[in-house]
Amino acid sequence: MATSRVLLALVLAGCAGSAMAHGGHAGAHFGAGLMHPFSGVDHVLAMLAVGVLATQYPGRGRWLLPVTFVMAMLAGAGLGALGVALPAVEVGIAVSVVALGATVALGVTGALRVMLPLVAVFALFHGGAHFAEAGNASLVRYAAGFALATAALHGAGYLLACWAPRSVLAQRIKRAAGAAVAGVGLVLLGA
Repeated sequence: MATSRVLLALVLAGCAGSAMAHGGHAGAHFGAGLMHPFSGVDHVLAMLAVGVLATQYPGRGRWLLPVTFVMAMLAGAGLGALGVALPAVEVGIAVSVVALGATVALGVTGALRVMLPLVAVFALFHGGAHFAEAGNASLVRYAAGFALATAALHGAGYLLACWAPRSVLAQRIKRAAGAAVAGVGLVLLGA
């Protein structure tokens, strides 16, 4: 019963238009960059899902997925700084929430040669959105802030998944949480 309430809360949070992270930040700086990934359910869920997804891989996959995400996200911000506008950034972010949640829900452990480029493409959209909020700030300081926050969210997802027991019930809860994340992404796509 409590699990269904948590899942419902996640879906409802995704429905709130004000939960989107892209409302504009005046005077963006390191602190604003640090806070930006936490200011929208779309970023939080995608980044937590990357951390959880990393636990589904052995060896180097556990660190390659989060590192790839952060590096590609910084590349997306760099593209924005160069004047390259990514198309449909909000849609790309919502699709990332759906896909990453679904991979956790389904327990997908596809080959890293497939997952790494997929995670990188999603991260480009997140980076583009982060750049759009930088305003007149120093991109280096702002990017350092959102890169650090993203790594922290990946770490939180990773630790949460590692902390959970390996029981059948815990695996069902993890998959249900992944389905809830995907559901929030679907709501975001419809918003």
